[in-house]
Amino acid sequence: MEISITKTTAPKALPEDETKLGFGKIFTDHMFVMEWDRGAGWHDAKIVPFRNLSIHPSSTVLHYGSEIFEGLKAYRTADGSIQLFRPEENFKRMNRSAERMGLPQFDGEAALKALCELVKLDAKWVPHGSGTSLYIRPFMIGDDEHLGVHSVSHARFYIILSPSGAYYASGLAPVKIMIESHDVRAVRGGTGEAKCGGNYAASVRAGERAEEKGFAQVLWLDGVEQRYIEEVGAMNIMFKIAGKIVTPALTGSILPGITRKSILELLRAEGTEVEERRISVEELAEALEKGTLEEAWGCGTAAVVSPVGLLAYNGKEYVVGGGKIGATTQMLYDRITGIQTGVLEDKMGWVKKVL
Repeated sequence: MEISITKTTAPKALPEDETKLGFGKIFTDHMFVMEWDRGAGWHDAKIVPFRNLSIHPSSTVLHYGSEIFEGLKAYRTADGSIQLFRPEENFKRMNRSAERMGLPQFDGEAALKALCELVKLDAKWVPHGSGTSLYIRPFMIGDDEHLGVHSVSHARFYIILSPSGAYYASGLAPVKIMIESHDVRAVRGGTGEAKCGGNYAASVRAGERAEEKGFAQVLWLDGVEQRYIEEVGAMNIMFKIAGKIVTPALTGSILPGITRKSILELLRAEGTEVEERRISVEELAEALEKGTLEEAWGCGTAAVVSPVGLLAYNGKEYVVGGGKIGATTQMLYDRITGIQTGVLEDKMGWVKKVL
């Protein structure tokens, strides 16, 4: 795939204070875009100055949710080089999402090449501070210019970049989580395992209710029996129960997280027993009552791991691990971030050097 590059003639000023970057508020000078037409396939791959999009008011994405996205990061190491963490996995998952949402498949290797070219061009935007990164958002939309539910005949693929501050600016503090017993996020056979905007929009109401009650996020139950643990907020969830690591199995309604996959592979490579299975809320409540739930943490690209210090269910609150981050959670955070930032040796072959 040939990529044409048009450099901006009006570069933006870099942020002066990396401690105030936040998340998703600042965008770099350039973006990648390519188009797809039924019959012609993907074409016109190019890197252009960052700009607003112009789409027809009847575009498929606006009316029928023909949209998918991914999230990954570029990290600056101590020697100034820039690297990605398992980007191939993101594009594999994006293709699975595309298949589920009726959008066209793409060449993952070509997409990775485009991403690397874009990061190289905007390399000065990769922040230097501890915990900071360049957030990468690939996304695809269907934009047929007529109404009616149908498979798309035209689509666009974009990649945009955003320098982001440290997720844990004040330290890796445990959060309070509420088990959601009313709304559901997804059902098997639905779109739960696809990374599409509708899944996130459907989670907002429960998240706002939880926030009003003083909780950081909700822990979702399955959409059929509302009995089995699925995900926490926008992350996968893991538990350490009586010394054993347990996480919900991927049953089709749970997003297959890349951080989740990495943690499981890392633990198993070191001989740690891990169970992927259905976990009922009754089992979790019993472990909380008995004190055998030693640790709980969410895991995802944004936070890497997010320790859980309190779980609430049916009006009752349970403190997890004394309300402090557990040894396993801390170890996983240190190991994953160490590999991502080049502090630790990448024995797993996960890192992709860009510069």
